[in-house]
Amino acid sequence: MTDPADPIALTAELIRCRSVTPTEGGALRLVEARLAAAGFECHRADRGGVANLFARWGGKGHPKTFGFNGHTDVVPAGDTAAWTADPFGADRRDGWLWGRGATDMKSGVAAFVAAAIDFVTETPPEGAIVITLTGDEEGDAVDGTTAILDWMATQGEHMSACLVGEPTSREDMGDMMKIGRRGSMTAYFTAHGRQGHAAYPHRAQNPIPAMARLVERLAAYPLDEGTPHFDPSTLAVTTFDTGNPATNVIPGVCHATVNIRFNEVHSSDSLTDWLRAEADKITEETGIRFDMEIKVSGESFLTPPGPLSDLVASAVEAETGRRPELSTSGGTSDARFVKDFCPVVEFGLVGKTMHQVDERVEIAQIETLTRIYSRILSGYFA
Repeated sequence: MTDPADPIALTAELIRCRSVTPTEGGALRLVEARLAAAGFECHRADRGGVANLFARWGGKGHPKTFGFNGHTDVVPAGDTAAWTADPFGADRRDGWLWGRGATDMKSGVAAFVAAAIDFVTETPPEGAIVITLTGDEEGDAVDGTTAILDWMATQGEHMSACLVGEPTSREDMGDMMKIGRRGSMTAYFTAHGRQGHAAYPHRAQNPIPAMARLVERLAAYPLDEGTPHFDPSTLAVTTFDTGNPATNVIPGVCHATVNIRFNEVHSSDSLTDWLRAEADKITEETGIRFDMEIKVSGESFLTPPGPLSDLVASAVEAETGRRPELSTSGGTSDARFVKDFCPVVEFGLVGKTMHQVDERVEIAQIETLTRIYSRILSGYFA
């Protein structure tokens, strides 16, 4: 076994675990062994075929409990022939460590696990440290972090603050951290007309013009102008399809999908009501009936700037010389679930290569990130 507080070696070992969502691949077992050896009490919170890990050092329910959250699952490697390194080989070249998950986010997991082990070994705090890891962040995220949080609630476990170790830095290490995320939802529309011969359109009821009118209105509507911490909400039309291969047939149905990324001005419920109202207007105008199905990936949330963001920003600045921008940009993360449990922020290394062919991480960044996480723990328990 390598030094449990060596984040570079641990990152390499984790990369070699083929933990493509939702396969555990040995990654959580590896981390569990390291944490248990360092005195963490470990429990599995598996659900729905997804492997999840909860680990705590210190007293259960302590009012001063700092948490780390992350995931060990990765997206598929894709065309392995396009890689210049084995996606699961953890090759080291020219100061870089290569492999799927090197950036997103096995290096982040290794950094906070190593920082936590070193901290409780060298300077045991008055309080507790919790580490939660899932194998289903890159997938549907239904039985991942939510399952851990549900398990914690039933067991009386606690976190007073949490840091999610996603790669948040944009161009340089430490230039950005996340204090919130936009909400995300998808609406699936089906317009019902009446099929008929294209030469006799009066005998048919074409759903395509009605659907086109609907998505044009939705896409053109200004949802809001943004808020102090969020950009304006956006709506994107992502599909428009009839599945009709014939040129002389008016189709009976038409499908379209829109995705909305929204700030705290809205909720998924308020946007659902708006979408339904707009579809009903088109029905009144055209006689075309619309079915609508909604899938919500997460609501928007914000951890207002304050002690937690100041603690993280100060640790980042001390190690990198940069004061990170407080951002709510990007997609979703498991912070959207943690925010219902305790205040949460996100900070991690530069994510330029995540999900790409030849994903890799600069080894020096792993070392810097570990030092930052160590400073955060020292500051929190000071």
